[in-house]
Amino acid sequence: MWFILMKFIGDERMKGIAVAIVFGLVFFVLSLFGFAMQHAILIGLVAFLVTLWTNESMPLGVVSLLPIIFFPVFGILDTQAVTANYSKSIIFLFLGGFMLAIAIEKTALHRYFSAKLLNFFPKTSRGIIYALSITSALLSAILSNTTITLMLMPIALYLSENVQLKVRFLLAIAYGASIGGILTPIGTAPNLILLGFLEEQHMPILAFGEWMIVMLPVVGLMLLIMPYLLSLGIQNECVEDVNRQISALTPAQMRLYVILGLLASILIANTFIKQLFAMALDEKLILLGFGLLMFVPKIGFLKWEDTRAMPYEIIFLFGAGFSIAAAFSSTGLATDIATKLSFISGFPLFWMLVSVALFVTFSTEITSNTALISIAIPVFFEFAKRMPQNEGIVLLMVATVAASYAFMLPIATPPNAIVMSSKIIRIKEMAKIGLKMNIVGVLILSLSAYFLWGFLM
Repeated sequence: MWFILMKFIGDERMKGIAVAIVFGLVFFVLSLFGFAMQHAILIGLVAFLVTLWTNESMPLGVVSLLPIIFFPVFGILDTQAVTANYSKSIIFLFLGGFMLAIAIEKTALHRYFSAKLLNFFPKTSRGIIYALSITSALLSAILSNTTITLMLMPIALYLSENVQLKVRFLLAIAYGASIGGILTPIGTAPNLILLGFLEEQHMPILAFGEWMIVMLPVVGLMLLIMPYLLSLGIQNECVEDVNRQISALTPAQMRLYVILGLLASILIANTFIKQLFAMALDEKLILLGFGLLMFVPKIGFLKWEDTRAMPYEIIFLFGAGFSIAAAFSSTGLATDIATKLSFISGFPLFWMLVSVALFVTFSTEITSNTALISIAIPVFFEFAKRMPQNEGIVLLMVATVAASYAFMLPIATPPNAIVMSSKIIRIKEMAKIGLKMNIVGVLILSLSAYFLWGFLM
């Protein structure tokens, strides 16, 4: 028995699970001092899940399915209420988008886009930092930021033997991927968590094109300032080894290029139709329809076997996020926390946005942005309900975007963790540069939300 126990303790994954249990119990006990028993149980369960997501001692998809068991067992939500969150209609927007992403990767069309973008910039160190940042951002708006970071990292490592330059190139890719993810509704998980929540609350949802118009100032300013900050303190030397050769499009790539152009045209037209006539096609159906088109012979590029690359664990993660949000709302925990934070509601709108952005940005440095936003949205929704509807939605969107703006630590986002795996960047260096980026991100986000979003929405 002792031997078996020691083997369990010696296993890294079992240690991770043990740590998660301890964190869950600690948060449960501490919460009893300020919350009701049911709320304390929910806080303990969420702390347990967040720790497992963070230390990766169990697969992401497995941890994301645990609410289906734990929430009914501990009397938080019944089974039907939990499982309904794993099949919300907003998830099919992601499914369609990812089918298109798999087709783009399969045809290598993303390499063509990368080469085109690299050609826009000079061969200097600063030019390459801008090129890598913008390439990473634009591709991450439609593809997985994890995939894009993995794809671009070897390029960054190859471009120079200067270690300081390599660090800046790698950070440009990671930060660009996080920044670009907010540009589209399907770019990163928190965006979809917000849209699903708004849909559940029967609140207005931005169309695909409207979302991009609103986010463009934030992304644009960040991509203007972030590469410049990264290029400070390094010699702006010429980097000659960049492969800028643009291959001619293959027939398959050309066909997909045309299909993507058609999709973009439909989404843009749909946005204008919604603005002019207050009616529009359901964009979930548009994205899913174009995704399924990828399987049509002579038109598409995919076979069913290609769906093995589908990140089903992310779909389960969405379900877990929706479940946590639903639990916080239905048990009244969101209202309770909002009451304890009620002093924020007395702030002028701008400073309220800054406070929310700071809180979410620095909180998400140490936890999953999906888990955090699943908790934060129902809490800040309690504030939003007391505000004019437009301002309330702006507040929730600020919280959502801030969850993607974590630049300091490797555990904050997958892109940060991936570039850290190169063993070239030190955590101290990432934290020092990332702190500046966090502050810049909060300021740009808050200013854009306060001065621009009201006019654009």
